[in-house]
Amino acid sequence: VCPIQALSMELVRFDTQALQNPEISGIEYQQGTLEGIEVKEYLLAKWGRQCAYCDAQHVPLEVEYIIPRGRLGSHRVSNLTLACVPCNQAKSNHEVREFLAHDPVRLAHILAHAKAPLKDAAAVNSTRWALYEALQATGLPVEVGIGGRTKWNRTTRGLPKTHWLDAACVGASTPEHLWTSGTLHPLTMRATGHGSRQMCAMDKYGFPRTRAKQAKYVHGFQTGDIVKAVVPSGKHQGVYVGRVAVRATGSFDIRTSRALVQGISHRHCRLLHRVDGYTYQPKAEAHTATGRAFSAPRPSSHGSSSWASGRGIP
Repeated sequence: VCPIQALSMELVRFDTQALQNPEISGIEYQQGTLEGIEVKEYLLAKWGRQCAYCDAQHVPLEVEYIIPRGRLGSHRVSNLTLACVPCNQAKSNHEVREFLAHDPVRLAHILAHAKAPLKDAAAVNSTRWALYEALQATGLPVEVGIGGRTKWNRTTRGLPKTHWLDAACVGASTPEHLWTSGTLHPLTMRATGHGSRQMCAMDKYGFPRTRAKQAKYVHGFQTGDIVKAVVPSGKHQGVYVGRVAVRATGSFDIRTSRALVQGISHRHCRLLHRVDGYTYQPKAEAHTATGRAFSAPRPSSHGSSSWASGRGIP
């Protein structure tokens, strides 16, 4: 058992204030390593992950100065865009008005879009504050991080991009080494609710075409429960663990991580977990890496607290 002693949360995707004024942030921003990743992620979201000059997608994109530094262009994010390698080389040290003199429509769009803020990021950032307040209400220490730092932590540790590894890399307290050797089985959870109030299925005219269920519980089980079935003999001989769908006849269906097994008698089933509005599914991911499991807490240059063993991932 690993008790949760602290929580780390990605509070904002982009620290827009730090992007405009890196001096207000920590040493990684001032040295340019973390700032470079943060700016690139911001530009990818803002410009739709495509070249601003030719709309090329699924190609390597480079950060491009709209007004070149040699023409007194600034380092501000509003002076940056994304360009594919051929467009970036073709533009070279030309100003954007010279480079796009033949395409005034695209030129006007780039100049207007460059000054506009990323509204979607601001909207997402504001909604995460409600989650932050809910986590604080637990009484556990809560550390907050930024989307750019999450990617920086993941890439510097050589980890693949998955949702659960992103969660492990949130915040400045991320250990230098994360143990991910062998085959890992993160538990994926999805909110499904408790069903609806509809009693039976309808046809296209709105008339009922099935009968209402006679009982919600069948031999102590209900649809959505997690059960373990041990079938000693017969066609379905074996052990099955998964979500059950009940029938009034007592012949159940069990959806395991691999397949749907039909026609399992209730006599072979044992309840493991009552339905609670969520589905739980282990997901195997093979990844080999070296390191140790959640190394000891280290001091942070960003002033965040030291965390005890056990990293809470909301």
